[in-house]
Amino acid sequence: MARMIVTISKMWAGILFVVCVSVLNAAVPDFDEAHAFFLLEAQCALGPRNPGSWGHDRCLEFLKRELGYWTDTVFVQPFSYYSFDRKETLELSNIIGRIAPEKNARILLCAHWDTRPTADQDPEPKNHNTPILGANDGASGVAILLEIARRCALKPPGIGLDFVFFDGEDYGREGVLDDYVIGSKHFANDIPAPVPRFGILLDMVGDRDLKIPKEQASYTLARDVVEKVWRAARDLGIQTFDPTVGRGVYDDHLALNEEGIPTIDLIDFDYPPWHTLHDIPSACSAKSLDDVGRVLLQVIYTEKP
Repeated sequence: MARMIVTISKMWAGILFVVCVSVLNAAVPDFDEAHAFFLLEAQCALGPRNPGSWGHDRCLEFLKRELGYWTDTVFVQPFSYYSFDRKETLELSNIIGRIAPEKNARILLCAHWDTRPTADQDPEPKNHNTPILGANDGASGVAILLEIARRCALKPPGIGLDFVFFDGEDYGREGVLDDYVIGSKHFANDIPAPVPRFGILLDMVGDRDLKIPKEQASYTLARDVVEKVWRAARDLGIQTFDPTVGRGVYDDHLALNEEGIPTIDLIDFDYPPWHTLHDIPSACSAKSLDDVGRVLLQVIYTEKP
C-alpha cells in the first residue's frame, strides 16, 4: 500500500510539473514567423536602403510608422556624419521605440536598418559599386524586432523595452573602421533614461542555414547575457544557437558595451551572399526568423522586473 501511495504521489508530481511548465510557456506569446517574413520582404520592396537613397527615405517613414503602432513612444535621433574617406556628408537617423518608458527594469533590442552602398563581395566585379538589397544583412533583424514589438504590445511584459534601429552601420569601405557602426556610436553618446539592464543586437539572423555561435566579443564583455540567451534556446529545444564561441565581429554592440550596457551580438557570419547582390529574400527563411524571435520572447517574458 505504501508503495502505491508513493507511485501515485510521483504521478501527481509529474502532472503538476507538466502543468507548471505549460502555464509558464503559455505566458510567452507566440512569434508569427509569416508576419516577420512579410516585414522582411516589405523592407526589401523599398529597394536598397543605403543613406541618401530613395529606399532609405521611404524605409525611415515605414519604420517610424510600424514602431508607432506597437510602442508607447517613438522618436528619431537625426544626425550628420562626415566621411573623411569618401569626402561626403551623410544625413542619418537612429529610430527608437519604447514600451513602458517609465519602467527602470528594461532590455534594449537593436538592429541596423541601413544597407550597404556597395556589393564589394559580389562575384561579378561589374557589380561592386551597386547597392545591395540587404534581406539578411539589415532587414532580418529589423523584421524580428518589429514582430516582437507587436507581440509585446498585444501582451505587455513586466519590463520595459527599447527598440533601436541604427543607421550607418554598413556604410564604410573595407578596412575603414571609422565609417562603420556610425549610428550605434552616436546613440551610445545619448542613451535615453532609464538605461537598460542589457542589450541584444540582431545582425544577419535570417540565413536559410542559420547557425549562431557565441560571438567572441559578446562572450568576453557580456557573458551573463550570452548564457541567458543560450539557456532560453536550450529550454525551447532550438538548435540554431551553437554553444561554441565563434569569431569576434566589429559591430554595433561594441559601442554599447563601452558605455556600460552589456550587449551581445547574435550574428551568423557564415553567409555566402554577404555584401553581394544575392542577399535577397529567397536567401532567407521564415523558420530562422522564428527561431530567433521565440528565443528573444522567452528572454523577455522570463526576465524579472
